[in-house]
Amino acid sequence: MVIYDRSPSTATELIDEFDGGVGWFAHPNETGLRASHALLGDDGGVWLFDPLWAPGIDKEIGALGDVAGVVVCSAYHARDADRFARRFDVPVAVPRWLDRVPARLDAPLERFDGALGTSGFRVREVSPLPGWSEAIAYRRSDGTLYVPDLLGTAPPYLVGDERLAVYLLLRPVVPTAVFEGIAPERILVGHGTGVFADAASTLADALATARRRFPRALLEGRSQLRALVDAI
Repeated sequence: MVIYDRSPSTATELIDEFDGGVGWFAHPNETGLRASHALLGDDGGVWLFDPLWAPGIDKEIGALGDVAGVVVCSAYHARDADRFARRFDVPVAVPRWLDRVPARLDAPLERFDGALGTSGFRVREVSPLPGWSEAIAYRRSDGTLYVPDLLGTAPPYLVGDERLAVYLLLRPVVPTAVFEGIAPERILVGHGTGVFADAASTLADALATARRRFPRALLEGRSQLRALVDAI
């Protein structure tokens, strides 16, 4: 099984469905399980997070409402953001510190910091290592947290009975401060399905045990290292 399938998507698997949001896998059989999300904003518009194109997904998005914007939250998640931006005639919102992204997009850009338009989401910078840069997005009104790379539920992330885990290379130096004041009701991730049950305690456990479980994760983490090389 490939880490990331770069061929055109031929199947769509819906995930993370809830009132006001839906996620999908454009390549359900890849090991890296890149997840995309369409989330209804406080402004009534639909915001697309790190999206990959998949057959029929525009109809699923349309069922939520009119698209207000596309947002890229990781230096390595340009994905198909520009295709969606052109399809729905909206700009791509990119946090100011994601310098790697603009050169990989062919669509109008809007740089931002803090609030994501009038969506209700606010982003926080995560740049714990050279070459690693992303933004977590949190909406306090409904407790929705989106984390593109730092946390994941795809198989390469997990060891033992983990439900949610810190990326292998960040386990020894977990940037816990970025989650201060966040009490999620649901956690959506850029790799894998979301966490909807006991989200706050699951997040706390993932952060607290990351370093202790690093040796085991290192022994079992060959696929995650391959994923990093593939992403770069």
